[in-house]
Amino acid sequence: MHFEILVEDQSGKKALDILIPKLIGSEHTFKVHPYKGIGRIPQNLDGSADASKRILLAQLPRLLRGYGNTFAGYPEDYHAAVILICDLDDRCLKSFREELYSILTACDPKPETLFCIAIEEGEAWFLGDIPAVKKAYPKAKDAVLKTYVNDSICGTWEKLADAVFPGGSAALSAKGWQSIGAEKSVWAEKITPYMDVNKNVSPSFGYFRLKIMEAALN
Repeated sequence: MHFEILVEDQSGKKALDILIPKLIGSEHTFKVHPYKGIGRIPQNLDGSADASKRILLAQLPRLLRGYGNTFAGYPEDYHAAVILICDLDDRCLKSFREELYSILTACDPKPETLFCIAIEEGEAWFLGDIPAVKKAYPKAKDAVLKTYVNDSICGTWEKLADAVFPGGSAALSAKGWQSIGAEKSVWAEKITPYMDVNKNVSPSFGYFRLKIMEAALN
């Protein structure tokens, strides 16, 4: 099985390049494509967004149509799937999924596609494995980590920053969005190698784990 994985930023790519082999082993192949933000689903699904801007949801209709056409040309014994991994942020999960499936439904032919949404943010998957956080950051604040409720809507990256970044989320926010993005990449590089994919207690990570492992068995 080959997986084409779409993520919204570089920190997601860094994490998934480490996590995916833990889930599917070496007998399957994958490529992670990072974008420069999540953006919005366009109202006109047949339209073509500016590909140079690399905004994930704006590009999604074009991407899924392209993968559908590409996969249709593969030999019958070569299986491939697209996996979209993005943050829920402040969206309604039910309506967001409906919008995503409307894009897929509009494709002819349709690529095999999985939509995996981190709730609330990708850092929820790190916080789903507190032992990994502690191995990466031995001085992480237990008092902060113990207050986290898995996949809660709570300002997830801020929670992780409060636990591991000097001065917490306030100090990191004061540095601006570029520094926040850079620090998220650092977290991905440091925490992900320690993560145990079979013990992660984030429900949204569990859904992703189940779906990719099921697909790998096909």
